[in-house]
Formats: sequence, C-alpha cells, structure tokens
Amino acid sequence: MKADLIIPTYKPGEKFRKSLRRLAQQTRKPDRLIIINTEETFFPEDLPSLYEGMEVYHIEKKDFDHGKTRDYGASLSDADIIMFMTDDAIPKDQFLIENLLKSFENPSVSAAYGRQIADRKKNYIEYYTRIFNYPKESRIKTKEDLPTLGIKTFFCSNVCSAYRKEAYDALGGFIHKTIFNEDMIMASKMIEAGMSIAYAADAVVWHWHDYTAMEQLHRNFDLAVSQTDYGGLFLKVKSESEGVKMVLSTLKHLIRKKKIYLIPKYILDSGCKLIGYKLGRNYHRLPQWFIMKITMNPAYWES
Repeated sequence: MKADLIIPTYKPGEKFRKSLRRLAQQTRKPDRLIIINTEETFFPEDLPSLYEGMEVYHIEKKDFDHGKTRDYGASLSDADIIMFMTDDAIPKDQFLIENLLKSFENPSVSAAYGRQIADRKKNYIEYYTRIFNYPKESRIKTKEDLPTLGIKTFFCSNVCSAYRKEAYDALGGFIHKTIFNEDMIMASKMIEAGMSIAYAADAVVWHWHDYTAMEQLHRNFDLAVSQTDYGGLFLKVKSESEGVKMVLSTLKHLIRKKKIYLIPKYILDSGCKLIGYKLGRNYHRLPQWFIMKITMNPAYWES
C-alpha cells in the first residue's frame, strides 16, 4: 500500500524542524513527502537537508486556501493513501505513520485521524481539553453513530489525518473555497456516503496553541462560517451540546486538581468561543466591515 504525506507550510519554524526529524525516524516512512509552501521567501534553505527526498512546491499567499491548497498536494500524489499533517504537529514517537495506516486494514474505513496531545506545562487547559476531544481509545464511526455522537461522528482533523485516495477522489476532494474546516467537510461527505471514519488513538502527535480570548473568538467565527456555508450534516446535527459538555468537564477537572486560578481565563476563552460561533452561524446578517474585523481570514471575503 503506497502512502504519501502532504504538509502545507507557512513560515515554518522550530516545531516543523522537530517534525521533520521525527518523520525521518518513522518505522514506516511515507513514500513521498510533499510540502506545499506558501511564499518561497519564508522557506528556510536548510529544511530539505532534514528529510532526504522532500519535495517542495511553492505557492503565493494570494493562492492559499485550506481546501484548495491541500487538494493541490493530493493531485500530485498517485498513492493509495494520502496523509496530511500541519507544520506545527510533531510526531510523538516513531510509530505515528505505521499506526495511522493500520486503520485502512479495515476495508470500510475511508479516512483516519490521529490523537493530539498538548504539553501540560505550557498550556494546562489545552492539555486537558485535548484529552476530552482525543481519548485513549480508538474507534470507528459510521452514519449509525449520528444519533448518539452528533457532530463528533464526522470529526476529523488534518493536523494528522489520512484518506483512501479512491474515496477522496470519488467525493471530489477537498472543497476549493473554504475559510476553514475542509477536513470535517470531507468527513461529513464520507459519512453521508456510508463510509467509515477511524480514530487512531495510537497515532499520536504533539499539537497545541496559545490563543488569546479574542483569537478564540476569531477562530470560532470562521469555524461557524464554514459550517453554515457548507450546510449538509452540519445543519442537521447540533454541536453546541458537545461544547457545553467539554466546558463543564474542564471546570470540574480544574476544581478537582486545585487549579482554580485557571478558571477565570477558561470562562473568558469559552465565552469568546461561543460568541464567535454564534456570530459565524449568523454572519449573513452582519455588515461587511464587522465581518472583516472578526474573521481570521480576510482574504476569504475579498476573493
């Protein structure tokens, strides 16, 4: 089974260097490592020396789109499986690719995604919320799970993911104009088509952010815009209930661990996420100037 790895990059830094070193140590290396880099000026000349055979394709920032850019990478591959990572995700060990690809031993599986963990010393709240969203147990999700799992049925993250190329192509690839969320849009198509999504808990990457409360608002605005624009299953299942569960679980955990001093920040962050999400779901009612103030991706609205 041939498997290629595609990574979009923009101003790649130390995390990407660590990722390349870990990828070079994998027990099962990708057949090809395809880098789609935005703006050649920001791509360090020494990076290709960290991974032998790396292929780098440069695009301009005006041409970047979360779905279109990844689909461009997919078009360069003739592999059976196309894998994706982000440039700030770091393999936890040398078994990442091997364990991710095991999911496709099940012929019903058309997509798989790995587990994300965060450094508890650098961001304790995200360390816990990652555990909530990425448990230790693997599972396979199908359309039959929609009544119980809701939106989590077609949760999938291109931070660390893989797709059966035949199924990916049959569904048209990633949507070409999307502000965000190209991974879950594809996963929702697969679920609606009767395919299965695998969560591979033993395929693990380090991945976390340090967003401010306002950045959380911007990010969740764009997330909700993507769901509203695409429609489909996003409008048929509720997602707010999962958010409420996570907030309550996190608050209880912080109290139990005697980290009460983190609660005000968490409440502020959660409130901004909710406000951003609600605004994004109703963006059609908002003036253009306001949208440009709260989006993370102004170029999406200008094109």
